[in-house]
Amino acid sequence: MKSLILAGGSGTRLWPLSREENPKQFLKFNEKSLFQDTFLRCLEISGADEIFVVTNKEQRFFVSGQVEELGYELPPENLLIEPFGKNTLPAIAFGMKTIENKYGRSNVAVFSSDHVLDVAAMEIIASSEELAAEKLVTFGIAPGYPNTGYGYIKPGKALGIGYHVSEFREKPDKETAVKYIADGCLWNSGMFLFSTDLFFEELKEYAPEIYGPFNDTDDIDSIFNVIPGISVDYGIMEKSKKVAVVKLDYKWSDLGDFSAIYKEFEKNDEDNVINNSDPAFINSKRNLVHSKSGKLVSLIDVNDLIVVDTSDALLICPMESSQKVKDVVNELKTRKDERTKLGQTVYRPWGSYSVHEKSGNHVIKNITVLPGKKLSLQMHYHRSEHWVVVKGMACVQVNEKKFFVRPGESTFIRAGEKHRLSNPSKVPLEIIEVQLGEYVAEDDIVRFDDDFGRKTGE
Repeated sequence: MKSLILAGGSGTRLWPLSREENPKQFLKFNEKSLFQDTFLRCLEISGADEIFVVTNKEQRFFVSGQVEELGYELPPENLLIEPFGKNTLPAIAFGMKTIENKYGRSNVAVFSSDHVLDVAAMEIIASSEELAAEKLVTFGIAPGYPNTGYGYIKPGKALGIGYHVSEFREKPDKETAVKYIADGCLWNSGMFLFSTDLFFEELKEYAPEIYGPFNDTDDIDSIFNVIPGISVDYGIMEKSKKVAVVKLDYKWSDLGDFSAIYKEFEKNDEDNVINNSDPAFINSKRNLVHSKSGKLVSLIDVNDLIVVDTSDALLICPMESSQKVKDVVNELKTRKDERTKLGQTVYRPWGSYSVHEKSGNHVIKNITVLPGKKLSLQMHYHRSEHWVVVKGMACVQVNEKKFFVRPGESTFIRAGEKHRLSNPSKVPLEIIEVQLGEYVAEDDIVRFDDDFGRKTGE
């Protein structure tokens, strides 16, 4: 069995923790990210070289880097880059076509990269292969409570391990959700098991506007330019007569908003969830608080609040309003606010940087370069840079000259000079970078050589 992971989402309902260029699937709420947990679950049913990931060019380095952190290597042909997002059906079709081209007829389990799932559920998923020969298989979760953020599936006639799908139901209000559960409905998890031949047979029948381009050419840019954006549920699952649901009675969550985060994590004696902060609460219960490690956060006489404090944004809202966070993101997008895309800490394939201070003429950053990694050979027209090594040893190239800089030492790069920073050691390199100039935005960069295939402007 092959596995297909969809890893291109933005997680707008978890802003400001989740940003477009650091979405929730790559956040580490524990030791591993949600994406890493998903990859490890897939190893229960697939070999490491049988796992495929659909993502976008901004997030491709998260995927390869986080797989590498786990001690595995994702084959380059298994990393599928969408030119732009077109919802779940085109993403799945992209993955299914790639797998079919490589292996011929195959059974493919499809997972979102940002879900929490008990690993024991993978055994049930694997045992559903026989059903996938005749049915498009989806997996329904036994509901724990009347959730209004999930769609529901009503099982019909028993099919052995699963059931014929009687009906797909949209996200309900709370009263309707109670009725759905009483009717025996399951939460729609968005996980699937498809055989490539049946998937494309049903795709041709119910979504020919997507089937056609995928069978006319292998040029993914041309395909995505002409196909519509559509979800797999609306595109084929709700229309096909060959759909089955298999019940998973295991812990599962899509961590779709902060109320789901609250339910997922350990609570103290006052039912508060506290992450990365030093609390001083008085008569305050059932709150979710996230801040900086060691930062004192005090709440007095408040209950059922979400408080998320990052270096560049603060979110406070009632727990019941957590679904509305995406409305804040939409408002910021209309204002072209960069804080929807980037946080103060920005991750790159070579490591990360955090902005501590900035103005129109200067930026102060803390830069971390991972062992064995190096930044591109580059040049800036409008700014100079002063580097001070804090930890590790830096290998610096300025024009044709190369030299080493150790902790406490510094170097200066003038505007117009080609330069490169690399970490030749086995421990992370940390430097303080001070940028000075008439223009200090990130797009003042010309790349001459890059280990990660990035070009100027990326």
